[in-house]
Amino acid sequence: MNKARGLCVLDVDGTLIEEEVIDLLGKEADCDKEVALLTAQAMRGELDFEASLKRRVSLLKNLSINVFDKIYHELHLSKNAAKLIKVLQVNQIEVGLVSGGFTTIVERLAKDLGISLFAANQLEIKDDHLTGNLIGPIISREVKEERLIRWAKELQVPFERTIAIGDGANDLKMLKSAGLGIAFCAKDIVKKEINLQVDERDFGKVLEMIDFL
Repeated sequence: MNKARGLCVLDVDGTLIEEEVIDLLGKEADCDKEVALLTAQAMRGELDFEASLKRRVSLLKNLSINVFDKIYHELHLSKNAAKLIKVLQVNQIEVGLVSGGFTTIVERLAKDLGISLFAANQLEIKDDHLTGNLIGPIISREVKEERLIRWAKELQVPFERTIAIGDGANDLKMLKSAGLGIAFCAKDIVKKEINLQVDERDFGKVLEMIDFL
């Protein structure tokens, strides 16, 4: 494999894809309004992300894992997301996904997009149903930043050639740490702290901001 010339780390829900997967799961579990409210509050930074995620996942208890296939086919990549990833990869800029969502979806997205680096939350499953619990570390804002740093070191990519793209409060630390942090259709709390912003859901606009392609 050619040595990476850069690294781009993308948030998934609300960034790479238009939807918030946990909200779609909430709809399947007939608790969509409560889940959507908690998601919105967490993304605006009004609730602690980890506590909010645990509360939302607990509402999904007894949901069949069969819903994941249905939900995956309901997802929409943001405009020109696949193009951005392809252009980055052609230019030897490694792409990674970090998500406060779930491996069941994120791993599949990564595989379909030819991405080998990803980190997401692991749902506990017993007898093909969700238990309402999570397994392992939660992908918090600190963990997102840590993955960006770790992957850059592993790939021997200079930090000025790292890119982070996200929309929510839990993306702030990695956006601030990256050589190029881009707020993509972001919440107000993110816009207040990140200068580079794309307000149109179009990754073509992001490509215009990367000067080392």
